[in-house]
Amino acid sequence: MEEDFVWVDFDLLENFMKDGFKAVGVPEEDAKICARVLITSDKRGIDSHGVGRFKSIYMDRLKEGIQKPVTRFEVVREGPTTAVVDGHHGMGQVIGHRSMEIAIEKARKYGMGMIAARNSTHYGIAGYYVMMATEAGMIGITGTNARPSIAPTFGVENMLGTNPLTFGMPTDEPFPFVLDCATSVAQRGKIETYARLGKKLPEGWVIGKDGKSKTDPDQVLKDLVSGEAALTPLGGIGEETAGYKGYGYATVVEILSASLQGGPFLKALSGYDDRGNRIPYSLGHFFIAIDIEPFIEVEKFKKITGDILRGLRNSEKAPGEKRIYTAGEKEYEAWLYRKNRGAKVDRVLQKQFIQIRDEYNLPYRFPFETSA
Repeated sequence: MEEDFVWVDFDLLENFMKDGFKAVGVPEEDAKICARVLITSDKRGIDSHGVGRFKSIYMDRLKEGIQKPVTRFEVVREGPTTAVVDGHHGMGQVIGHRSMEIAIEKARKYGMGMIAARNSTHYGIAGYYVMMATEAGMIGITGTNARPSIAPTFGVENMLGTNPLTFGMPTDEPFPFVLDCATSVAQRGKIETYARLGKKLPEGWVIGKDGKSKTDPDQVLKDLVSGEAALTPLGGIGEETAGYKGYGYATVVEILSASLQGGPFLKALSGYDDRGNRIPYSLGHFFIAIDIEPFIEVEKFKKITGDILRGLRNSEKAPGEKRIYTAGEKEYEAWLYRKNRGAKVDRVLQKQFIQIRDEYNLPYRFPFETSA
């Protein structure tokens, strides 16, 4: 409902997050990158990965000491088109940004570039990094593993992360084709959003140890940590609706994220040691940039790609349906709608922002605060 949130200016929130990161020791240029990645999510209408995670995923982990504010970005192995980098448990957004920059540089020189990153942390929306490639006139691909959430088909134990497999391709339209989604039916960020809004989860998003759906978001968030619940892979429970496909793609991302850089995987990404102590997540990512020019002129590629997307959107619609969308279109329309409004800040986030503002003595006043 409209009264459950307030629109807050993007620039205000981006600067607030940047200063919040700086207050806990993140260098200014890195703080800018981190804030930019987060606000980009809200600009694209992806509320599950934007300002809503500023405190719970980043500030809290920095304060807890399981993530380092200063990112020591190290190239540990390199070839003409490849590299393995170590982020030493620094800021995932910084590691992701620098990794895709290197991939793009290599693609410019050799046609393709691929980077595998180790010892990283949550890097925000995967779409940010593939859009770095599309802005350079290239195809971008990225993926990341994550703390255990998804149960394998016919299983109930959370083993795989939500493991997005994300693609970006430039087009001749005002926005690129960007397919950015988890390999689960839903992801933790969406469940966190439902919990803040006090909404029940749809059936089929989460499976319990008894093999049945769980719909209480607050309990599910606890059960995902304790192992009493798991997210279902794309396609849902069992094989009837092809849940094995999402399970398979999640496994592909796990292999590319962990095996290429020799990092931890599956349960080793839980964020806890054998004694139950909190430890860094040590996530792995991969980044691919593909230069289009060695294949075809960029403008011709953009035109053909645009024609494909327009053909899909103009195809025959199901009865009662008004539109067909292609990936990246809804996010572009969200930006058009939000650019003069800002990000949605619900009541829980309002309290969190005030708490961070007061704790670190940041010079901000928010539009949702009542006059004294």
